[in-house]
Amino acid sequence: MKIAILKERRPHETRVAATPESVKKLIALGAEVTVETGAGLVAAYTDEAYVQAGASIVPDAATASAAGDIIFKIQRPMSAAEGIDEIELLRAGQTLMSPLGALTNPELVQALAAKGVTAFALEMIPRITRAQSMDILSSQANLAGYKAVLLAANNFGRIFPQMMTPGGTLTPARAFIMGVGVAGLQAIATARRLGAVVTATDVRPATKEQVQSLGAKFVAVEDEEFKAAETAGGYAKQMSPEYQAKQAALVAGHIKLQDIVITTALIPGRKAPVLVTEEMVTSMKPGSVIVDMAVEQGGNCPLSEYGKIVVKHGVKIVGPANLPAELPTDTSALFARNLLNFITPMIDKETKALKIDLADEVVKGTLVTQGGQIVHPALAPKQE
Repeated sequence: MKIAILKERRPHETRVAATPESVKKLIALGAEVTVETGAGLVAAYTDEAYVQAGASIVPDAATASAAGDIIFKIQRPMSAAEGIDEIELLRAGQTLMSPLGALTNPELVQALAAKGVTAFALEMIPRITRAQSMDILSSQANLAGYKAVLLAANNFGRIFPQMMTPGGTLTPARAFIMGVGVAGLQAIATARRLGAVVTATDVRPATKEQVQSLGAKFVAVEDEEFKAAETAGGYAKQMSPEYQAKQAALVAGHIKLQDIVITTALIPGRKAPVLVTEEMVTSMKPGSVIVDMAVEQGGNCPLSEYGKIVVKHGVKIVGPANLPAELPTDTSALFARNLLNFITPMIDKETKALKIDLADEVVKGTLVTQGGQIVHPALAPKQE
């Protein structure tokens, strides 16, 4: 079993899909590992560290890809239309393990099938207990939520905690977290650590207790629709226009009192829902800060701009391009462990080769292409 680690080439990406620690464990499982030179350098993982872990270093992506039966990546492969053709480096029979954005990138899925690549979309790992250690979305969102609060603090003209000084008392900042998934919970915890008065909202009823356990106040319209607003997979459901209107009215009254707003709401395979309207922004205090963590999927605020900090109606709106990549050493380490945990059950203990069990729930949830076909039921062409 030969595994190749490629350097990431998408803009704003600094992470790497394997670390020296995970490479050492992969080799212990029977793998040969090849790493493209400089793949981990920005994340503070040197070529020398990979060599010491037992990997081979090669000079470019083509050589690395040619050496691997299995490719690890932290970003989906780029196409020629995007400037660099990484899909061209892949060959029939190769296995790709990477986030693919499969639900929103059908052309990529079709291209991988046409290439004869066996592709696993890591963002589709099912939310079951056994797969928690493989969940790349949760591990990356956790640190992204932490970083979002630091970005808010850096762009805010005041301090977060209450402070007693000889010159008088400084009041604490008010932070409102919209969306209480993994990122939102970490944002609540971080804002609380920094001394802010924190409130949070989410349409899933189970989050109320989680918010309160972190010392924050929960804000939501708690009607009958709210009580059933969670999918079996643990994601928020798309709410009715009537509920959205009631929730928006509640939020509009609350948001004008806030100094910091951090939005985290995403729905898999869809454009991010609008949570903070322009009218709400105009009601906020001058100098307030919004960090839109959903900007990569269209944004929870229509005024946010991808990869930019803009000032609209006196409010600073931060649209971070890739929050996990701003903490590349730790996010790479977590991703690498997720990927190690994902592949380990697939390695045959006798032959040390990859053995794909199509009956396995994790495999069924993530396998999107195999044998030249799109095989995932959510992506496969509908039969007439």
